[in-house]
Amino acid sequence: MLERLSQSSGNILGYRILGKITEEDYETLEEDISELVQQEDDIRLLLELDSYAGELVKVGGAKLKFRSEYRRFIPKMAIVGDKKWEAFLTSFIDPFYYDRESKFFSNDESQAAWEWLKT
Repeated sequence: MLERLSQSSGNILGYRILGKITEEDYETLEEDISELVQQEDDIRLLLELDSYAGELVKVGGAKLKFRSEYRRFIPKMAIVGDKKWEAFLTSFIDPFYYDRESKFFSNDESQAAWEWLKT
């Protein structure tokens, strides 16, 4: 489940991910980013992993579509979580998105993640 965070503003979008990511979650992301692309040159994305449990198998196509259509609009992405494997996962983001800068923040560094996206 994907939940948009209230701190989202301007060209910065933040989401809390609860449980497994679904195809509908990618559709929500696509709609939000598509709308914002009309107003902003680039979009900064924050993903807060709250009990993140991976993705449902059937989201593969939606994920690839999202990557191919929107990666060029997202130069920076912050991942906020509390598990070592989540930090490790962040290191794999750059090769899949090529021109994106990504950084992992622990839960207690959430505010720093928002600030980093502003720079």
